[in-house]
Amino acid sequence: MTQSLPVTPDLIRAAARRIAPHIRRTPLLRLGGGDLGLPHPIILKLELLQASGSFKPRGAFNTILSAREDGRLPAAGVIAASGGNHGAAVAYAARALGVPAEIFVPEITGPAKRARIESYGARLVVGGAAYDEARQASERRAAETGALPVHAYDQDSVLAGQGTVAQELAEDAPGLTHVLVATGGGGLIGGMAGWYAGSGVGVVSVEPEGCPTLATALREGRPVPAPVGGLAADSLGARQVGALMFAVARDHVAAAVLVPDAAIRAAQALLWEAARVAAEPGGATALAALLCGAWVAPAGAEVGVLVCGGNCPPGSVTG
Repeated sequence: MTQSLPVTPDLIRAAARRIAPHIRRTPLLRLGGGDLGLPHPIILKLELLQASGSFKPRGAFNTILSAREDGRLPAAGVIAASGGNHGAAVAYAARALGVPAEIFVPEITGPAKRARIESYGARLVVGGAAYDEARQASERRAAETGALPVHAYDQDSVLAGQGTVAQELAEDAPGLTHVLVATGGGGLIGGMAGWYAGSGVGVVSVEPEGCPTLATALREGRPVPAPVGGLAADSLGARQVGALMFAVARDHVAAAVLVPDAAIRAAQALLWEAARVAAEPGGATALAALLCGAWVAPAGAEVGVLVCGGNCPPGSVTG
């Protein structure tokens, strides 16, 4: 079954080899249950320590390098729409590879994320109130300039790049039975579910109640528009999950749960107090599912949790 998926372990391994010179192999933090008030230990994958502050450079580098290998990289460079983290990643990768970049963000993108994008030398454009409007503006601009679009989640090269998180996790923590992943448009969980497909590891999607994108798609049987709002909307606020990731998620995501903003804020504060890990709201969302009981680990489970982003202002994580 896995060979018909848009992202497979072989594609992910190829992506890992391609991007290895440019990304960090992020560490694991093993915590006892008592450290977080849970009845079991967990393993945190600290992807917020990735270059540019989130997992996103993996897909960005894989997309740009793949295009360069295939002769598809235009002189106009690359263009992307983002709530912040993807834009920073594309800008970072483009600078590292000597490629021009133009990044469209919505009005809800905070000043810290805007500043990070601009610090990497990209041209920043505010393109509407929410991510979907910024995406549409970026597509119009790409048609004008001929720049290569680097999609935040609905692109096979992006899925394969993000799937390298799971490859590292499987190599460094081979005993895991479940992995909790925050979901927005679905690039990260789509890539990770593609890696773990058929392995017996349960990949669990966690979304804010205000951004129930994958949960809505699974209920309806197809990607459909969903509400966008709440604390983590700048990073998890895609209007609709990608078609490519949905082809993976419908068969290989074990559960899709929702958490309230209060649980996300509590997870941020606890990560800081217990481990001095400064996660942004989207980065703390997966852990929030354990803290509020939205997902309960079965007896004997070995649980991994992705802390996927840390692009937040200093002092904003202490509750």
